[in-house]
Amino acid sequence: MSTLQTLDRGLRALDVVSRSPAGISVAELAKELGVHRAICYRIVATLEAHSLVARAADGRIRLGLGAAVLASRFEPHFMRGARPVLEELAERTRATAFIAAAEGDACVAVMVAEPREAVLRVGYRVGSRHPLTQGASGIAILAMRPESPRDPESVRRARRDGYCVTRGELQKGAVGVSAGIGVPADVEPGTVIERSVGVVSTEELDVEGAAAAVTRAARLLSQLVTG
Repeated sequence: MSTLQTLDRGLRALDVVSRSPAGISVAELAKELGVHRAICYRIVATLEAHSLVARAADGRIRLGLGAAVLASRFEPHFMRGARPVLEELAERTRATAFIAAAEGDACVAVMVAEPREAVLRVGYRVGSRHPLTQGASGIAILAMRPESPRDPESVRRARRDGYCVTRGELQKGAVGVSAGIGVPADVEPGTVIERSVGVVSTEELDVEGAAAAVTRAARLLSQLVTG
């Protein structure tokens, strides 16, 4: 049975990108695929148009949020199990709870739960995005990556504490608390969608209690990921 060459190249490109923890340049990807760089640019542009890959600020290519969407359909167990964990977190902290995922240099909210009884709520909806280096959710994801000499103090502190706390970085008067969702120990960094779980609220948030609740939720969600 014959195959479609262009589709085959696109699928092979996705496989190569998924096995490149630090991202991969177009030149490197073209060499891996054995194609001219111009053809590789078109393959990448097509995958990028469907959010299957994303380009970082340095031009290197990583898996995109579209891959997370496909993975979520392939892993309904995680998505079904994550919703009650998130709702419980929202009720326990009386704050907006969320799961965020990395997409290139951005952090994107992919699931949100609101507490039933809350006088003040901080606006955070599915699809909200911000730089990975800004906000507790992104920093918590960076803290799950291998240690690097270039890591800012915020990432080092989050890695040391097991969670991250930020104040007023994304919205004035808002406090965010997040922890990274672990993946199986034998999985190479960068080959799975990187996620974090957290809450965001006003200055009245009990940060210590929220940190305990968030890290507990992260452990439960990690168990869903590892099966």
